[in-house]
Amino acid sequence: MNLFTARLTGKMLSTDAYERTVSELQARVKRWREIEKSPELAEYYALKKVIESIDFQERKKTLINRKYQDTDEGRKMLSYKRLASSRSIRRYQEALKDDEFQAFLAFRDTDEFQKVKNLRECLKSGVMMKYRWLNDSSYFKNYLQVQNSQELRQMEALEKEINTEDFQKRHALWADSKRWLHSEEYKTEQRYLALANSDDIKFFFKQREERIDWAELFRPSFEDHMESGANWKPGFGYANPAMKDGHSRTNEQQAYVGGKNSFFVEGRMDIETRAESHKALAWDEKKGFVEHVFNYTSDVMNSKAAFSQESGMFSAKVRSQGSGHHFFGLTTGKLNSPMIALYHYNGKVHQMGLVDGNKTKMVDLTGMLRSMYHVYSLRWTKNELIWYVNDMELLRLPNRLPKEPMFFIAQSWLPNSEKGGEGKLKVQWARAYRSVDDSPLAQRNTKAADEEKAGSATEA
Repeated sequence: MNLFTARLTGKMLSTDAYERTVSELQARVKRWREIEKSPELAEYYALKKVIESIDFQERKKTLINRKYQDTDEGRKMLSYKRLASSRSIRRYQEALKDDEFQAFLAFRDTDEFQKVKNLRECLKSGVMMKYRWLNDSSYFKNYLQVQNSQELRQMEALEKEINTEDFQKRHALWADSKRWLHSEEYKTEQRYLALANSDDIKFFFKQREERIDWAELFRPSFEDHMESGANWKPGFGYANPAMKDGHSRTNEQQAYVGGKNSFFVEGRMDIETRAESHKALAWDEKKGFVEHVFNYTSDVMNSKAAFSQESGMFSAKVRSQGSGHHFFGLTTGKLNSPMIALYHYNGKVHQMGLVDGNKTKMVDLTGMLRSMYHVYSLRWTKNELIWYVNDMELLRLPNRLPKEPMFFIAQSWLPNSEKGGEGKLKVQWARAYRSVDDSPLAQRNTKAADEEKAGSATEA
């Protein structure tokens, strides 16, 4: 794959642009997670449940559409006003306030009242004549009729009820033509809408709609910006502690010197291959370990003590210079187990792929300047391995998954079959990201999908 052409045609982002993209994705995930735990989102969900409930919707419909005269409060108030405004009850109430009429009623309860029936006696007194007139008046007859009437009892009962605080509150609600706008339900709905239209919650649900699995992936489970060698130890990180770690081979030109040629400077790890004589034990295919004099020194470093991981995303920002082979990838630490090359410069061309004996599968990367950093990545899913340079996919191998967790390994070496020379592997950073398949978001999405399928099956 010619990466120069890919970069020129826009099929691959530049390293700087790709790193900005990753940073933006990480920022989105960070913001998404902060919103996910926020009290505002919790309030939004609680209000959404209320707003979408049948009870709330019916209450809203009633507040907006019910007419005042159709309410119990409206009917009672209208009935009370009709009774209170009737002529007979108004005259009755006037009589209750009329001092002269009340004096007449008091006089009727005395023995002297019998004189009212005698016209001669009445002519002797203006008051008696007045009482005689009242006794025969329609005013008095109306009083007697209303006093024991069902209408008066009904009006008085209504008056007692409508003067209670509870009735006044209910009546004020239904008498208000803008009752919906003044209701607690309206305030609840407005708060819900304000939250739903807030930048954070719109952002949160937009990411859910787009599925942020890729962004979720960019949340490191291991991250090293190479400011120190704390995460790196010399050697291959062999699983068997009895094996001699960090040894070279007699068919190579360099001796590994236990981390002495590995430097953490200016925010990167440099592994240098130097032209210098060094005597060390080396593995010979026929003789086993023998003492051997090498003309070069170099190093192999591993991150086994800091992390190992199965599945997910593994990335490193790497370049190399000078002679020799330079490798950065993943290993299990077991002999004859597959190794994954994120970055391999084989002395002629860059490569990436799976190193697995006669099943090795590598892709050549042409059109690259060795002086330029690129981000080399592997995505390890449940079903396949996928290699990338920056954002561009370059190799996909289904059903070739490692069976154990792996850790990073970095090394430089010089095969005897090639011309010697000094060189350097430079690693600016290395990261491992959690598996999307194990992410809380993916689990929620999977659960939601399963529930949707179950619902569809039930409906069918």
